[in-house]
This record gives sequence, structure tokens and C-alpha cells, in this order.
Amino acid sequence: MASIGKILRRTFLIGSAAIVGGVAFGVYYVRRPAPNPLSPGEGEAALNPFVLIDRNGVTLFAPRAEMGQGVKTTWAALIAEELDVELDQVTVLHGPAAAAYYNSAMIGEGLPNKGYDVSNFQHNLGEALGVIGKVLSLQVTGGSTSMKDGFERMRHAGASARETLKQAAAGRLGVDRLQLTTEAGHVVAPDGTRIAYTELAEDAAKLEPIEADLRDPSEWRYLGKTQPRLDMVEKATGTAEFAIDVRLPGMKFASVRMNPKLGGGMNGYDDSAARSMPGVEKVVDLGNGVAVIASNTWLAMRAVEAIDVDWEDAPYPPETQAIFAKIAEAFDADPNSTMRDDGDVGVTPEGATEITAEYSVPYLAHATMEPMTATALYSDGRLEFWGGNQAPTFMQMKVADAAGLATEAVDVHTTYLGGGFGRRGEFDFGVLATKIALAMPGVPVQTTWSREEDMRHDFYRPGATARMRGAVKDGKAILIDGKVASQSCTHQAVERMTGMGGGGPDKVLVEGLFNQPYAVPNYRISGHIADLQIPVGFWRSVGNSHNGFFHETFMDEMAHAAGRDPLEFRLELMRDEHAPSAGCLEAVREMSGWTGKTPNGVGRGVAFTYSFGTPVAQVIEVVDENGVIRINKAWIACDMGLALDPENVKAQMFGGMMYGLSAACYGEITFAEGEVEQGNFPDYDALRMHTAPEVEVRVLETNRFMGGAGEPGTPPSMPALGNALFDLTGKRARTLPLNQNFNLLV
Repeated sequence: MASIGKILRRTFLIGSAAIVGGVAFGVYYVRRPAPNPLSPGEGEAALNPFVLIDRNGVTLFAPRAEMGQGVKTTWAALIAEELDVELDQVTVLHGPAAAAYYNSAMIGEGLPNKGYDVSNFQHNLGEALGVIGKVLSLQVTGGSTSMKDGFERMRHAGASARETLKQAAAGRLGVDRLQLTTEAGHVVAPDGTRIAYTELAEDAAKLEPIEADLRDPSEWRYLGKTQPRLDMVEKATGTAEFAIDVRLPGMKFASVRMNPKLGGGMNGYDDSAARSMPGVEKVVDLGNGVAVIASNTWLAMRAVEAIDVDWEDAPYPPETQAIFAKIAEAFDADPNSTMRDDGDVGVTPEGATEITAEYSVPYLAHATMEPMTATALYSDGRLEFWGGNQAPTFMQMKVADAAGLATEAVDVHTTYLGGGFGRRGEFDFGVLATKIALAMPGVPVQTTWSREEDMRHDFYRPGATARMRGAVKDGKAILIDGKVASQSCTHQAVERMTGMGGGGPDKVLVEGLFNQPYAVPNYRISGHIADLQIPVGFWRSVGNSHNGFFHETFMDEMAHAAGRDPLEFRLELMRDEHAPSAGCLEAVREMSGWTGKTPNGVGRGVAFTYSFGTPVAQVIEVVDENGVIRINKAWIACDMGLALDPENVKAQMFGGMMYGLSAACYGEITFAEGEVEQGNFPDYDALRMHTAPEVEVRVLETNRFMGGAGEPGTPPSMPALGNALFDLTGKRARTLPLNQNFNLLV
């Protein structure tokens, strides 16, 4: 296991990246910049990790993984805006595993504040702490932080490159740099002379990078406007390379079978049937599972299933009911955190109506469309790794440890991700691919999990239970006292990532509960960590995914107890607390024509969640069609501050909502005899085109600080749908999935 100590001691190099000659530009505003991972040969130059110019053109490096969220395009636009190149003039590559590509926004997200009430000082403090990400080599895609991380850094990199190129041109022309301008990848002299950037790379390589001020937004050509996706053509034509598409000379193919009782070991196995299959090359003992290397993937999957294995038992209760009983036991212990404790929740005020409710949600799988896949080649004391992953530096360390190599002996090539949602921030699939490749040195081996193996060996969104108590008086909420119990995916993930046990108050466990912008005078939220060894991890919107359901379903119950319209009830509590959040509610009220009244056969529900710096409100409409309930329409309003690509933000909100609605309707991981019962999409369904609603999205831009886009659309979808079903049927949804209690269209 890698540790923080190892992270601090190790250096990150690009190794054998295929970059031939050129000059890279950029700038850091930190005292000790991270090492530049672009390692030039004789006559080559690399001044910074983000922009490379050689005789063939301009290459931009995007250090955040492209998993469908459009980061490749928007990150390139940030650089190109200041560099003065056309987006169709550049090549965009994923950066190698390197500390220089650290995420500067992620550390600040962990500060113990609500987010919506952050002062300028607190915001600046969070940005200043971002440099810790460099020390930890925190090259991570997650937490909806990519644009917050890159917004200024990448523009500075582009501006520095532009001015350095102008200085190179000034030396050649014998004029002052300030007399020169740039346009479409050229430096332009006062007399109209144009010199291509590619012609200036060699001269610019000899100069110190020049820092430059950023352009005024009024001069922007790309930012704030929708751009064609740079990955659109290759994905539409099938030429984009995902992990499962990697092909190398002499490649072999493998598949794995791990203990279905998660965390249990293996007593022994009989592989005679597998070894007798033509085309099977080798059976590999993985300690707590087995793998087969064969001539093709389908054969490997068939062969590994033919192995007779004696599995050990799981280290957790074997049945779902007993697991949730263990989660409930966490309420009996002191809370891990009480991150909001306003006023006095101890006594219900005189004359108030008290409301109590208990909610629960199941474990959930990530269910990425591309199952876990990676290719590894071990040869001559080095390892090359190809795969879609959300944390290249940590993946590099983990596979190096598995191979018994120094980190510098491992090259990580990040492909497109066929879905991530947090699952590809884990390292198990890379470590297993490495162990399998070690069994066949000198031969590249691609390891692909079956769909069943993928779904039954996830790091799940933890199941959770909430106990809510509230009070309303004179039509207003005056008290909320909430408790949530769940496993800590943060503590588990920290231990897996660093080798050190996670500890301390877990903000993620209570996010979406403690930090909602409602002016309720008596407001306490406590988090209780359940002691279970089921593997859990970060799932799209993480704690907000269950807490949004708890909080907004309870807000709906309080509104009805107060005799109020649910949208107006929320809006009144929110207007003076956080104007951008109130603006989102006002927007969906207008978009949907909300009146608080619905005709027979129609139900509408509203919900709101502030998460990842972005308030999102949703209204969902359901209709009864001869006893079958169909989700008919949905309206979404979000305010992430500056929207760098408005249509892409809309797409992210739409996708996040659909992910959440799929989970709300059908998603559930259950256990029997210690094993996960769901194995494929027939057992773990999602919304289809005929069951999906018509959707309208509005992007507002009043928020003071930039928020995220990839995850905030997920949390409010679940309670909005549940609240709509209550409006339609009078039946309150306090558990998920909804198809267990409502006749939903399938």
C-alpha cells in the first residue's frame, strides 16, 4: 500500500510519452512548482506541462479525465482563449501521471463550511490551500472540480505561452514585443507580417516564460459560449479509444473472478476444466480470486467461470436486513460530526406542530457502461498501463507497488472513460491487471471484467438511514433535527488511497443535509458512521445522493404539515438566506407554470439541493395512464456562476438528473448469503427513452463563485420524483427504489 510518505518522496516523470520535439509553456503562482513531466531530448524544450508547440502544431494537455462530461473541450478552450489559437488547430491529449497536473480545487472543498455562505476570505483560503494538492500529487478528476481548478491556471498558461512566443518573434523582427499581436496561431507584426507559432517554437524554447495579465471577459471568443465537442467526431465514428479498445501487437486477453462474498478469501480451487479449453494460456492465482489469460476475451470469461472455487465467508452480515440493522446501530453511538447546530433543537416550541419521519435508501452500483478494463505490459523491469482512470498518479503508485517497482518505472496512459461516476477513481482493476500481466512478462495482457463481475465487485454508494424531526409554526419551519447513519466512503477511500486509516469528522457523510440554504432558526444535523466492511466509495454526488432525498422529502412533509404550497414554503425560507438558490426555485416555478394545484391523474413535485457549489432546483411531473405511472416532464434550473459552456452545463444537468431518476426508480444492491444479488442490467435497470421525461434546463449565472456541473443535477431528482408521486397518489415515498411501492412504467 502506498502512503502519503511515499507520495511526498516520489518524483513523477512522463517516461516514454510520444512527444517529439517542441516547447511547452505555462506559469505557476506557487513558490516551488511541481516538476515538469515533459522530459525533452537533445534539441527539444519543455517549459511547462500544459502547452506544447513543435514543428507539427499545437498540443494541449488536459490533466482531467474525459468521461463524457466535456472537460477535454472546455479545458482546451481555457488555454486557447489566451493563446490565440483556433480549437480546430490543436490536438488535445490527456496528461501523463504527474504531480504537475494536481487538482488545485479539491482540498478547498473539504473545508468545514456550508459553501453557499463562504466569504471572500474563506474562498481565497480554499484556493490558497489548493497547492497542497501539488504536494500530494492529487491528479484527480472528481468532486465537480475540473473547471474550478482550471479556470485561472489554464488561462495563465495560455497567456504566458502567447507572450513568450511574441517575445521570440520580437527578437527575430527587431521590434518591441508590445508592438506585436496574435491571431489564429500566428504572431502578427505592425506591417502585417505573420509568423506561425510553429516557426517560433525553437526560439521561444530559449526564453524564460513571460507572465502576462489575463484578458478581460469582454474579449473572450470561446468562454461563456458553447463549443463543438472536440471528442464528438471520434466518438460518433467509433474511432475514440476507450480502455476496451486498446490493441497492441501480440496482445493476450484475460478476465477475473473474485470472491462474491466481498472481502473474503479463497480456500482453494480446481482449474482443470479451464486449463483444458483450447486457447487458454494460463490460470493466475490472485489470492482472493482467479484469472484466466486466453486468446480472446470471451474465452477468458468462459474459462474463468469454469473454475471450481472454494470461497471464504464475507466479513459482514450476510443478508440485507441484517446489514441495515447494523447501520441503525450507529445511531446508538455518539455522532461522528455535528456540522450544523443552530439555535436549540432540544425542545419543540410551544404551539408548534412536530413532524418525525425515518427514511432509508439502498446500496447502489456505479454501473458504468464500460466494465472495468485495463491493459498492462511488464517487460525489462518496467510496466506500461493503459486504462480509463480518474487518478493517474495514484494508479501509477498502486500498480508500481503491485509489480514491486519504483513509481518511475511505470507509465500510465489514460484512455477515454466509458463511464466513471467515481468508480474509476479506485485502483483495484489496475492492480489486478498488473498482477495478471506479471504472469506473462513481455506480453501485453488486456483484462476485462464481465458485467456480472463488475456489478458484484463495486465500491458501492453506501446504504443509508435518516431519522428526521422537525416543527412548523405559523406556516414556517422553525426546527429541523436530522441524523443520518451510513458507512463512511471517505474513510474507506482515504485508507485505500494512502494506506493510512481515515478518521475525523466526515463532511461527505452529511453533505446535502447540513449545508442547505434554509433560514430555519433551530437546525441540527448529525452524522453517524456505521461499522461495516462492505466496500463503499464515491458515487455521483456522493453523500448528497442520499441526503438530498432525505432532506427534500422531509421539507415536503413539513410544507404539507404547515398547510403550505411546497415550492413557496421553501422559497420563503430561502430568499434571505441565499439569493442564487432562491433564484433557481423561482426559475423552475416560472418554467413549469407551477401553481401548487394539479388536475386528477397528474402529480408534480419540487426539490432543491445545494451541492458542489451549485444550487439546483427541479420540478418533475408524473401522469397516471390507466394505473401505470409515467414520468412525463422535468424542469431544471441551476446557478453555477460563470457557465463556461452553457449547453454543456445543460447536458450535465440533464445527465445528472437521469442518473438520479434511474437510481430512484430501480437502483438497488441487495445481499443474500453474503453475495450481491444483482449481476446485470436486467437486475439493475435504468430509464430508457420511452420512460424518460421531456426536459427543459435553464442555466443562471448569478452565483458569486464558480460551482460544479457534473454532479449537482443528481441529488434533487430523487426527492422531486418522490414528491410528485405523493402529489399524484397521496402515498409518501420514504424508501427507494420507488418501483417497489409504485406501478411505474417499465
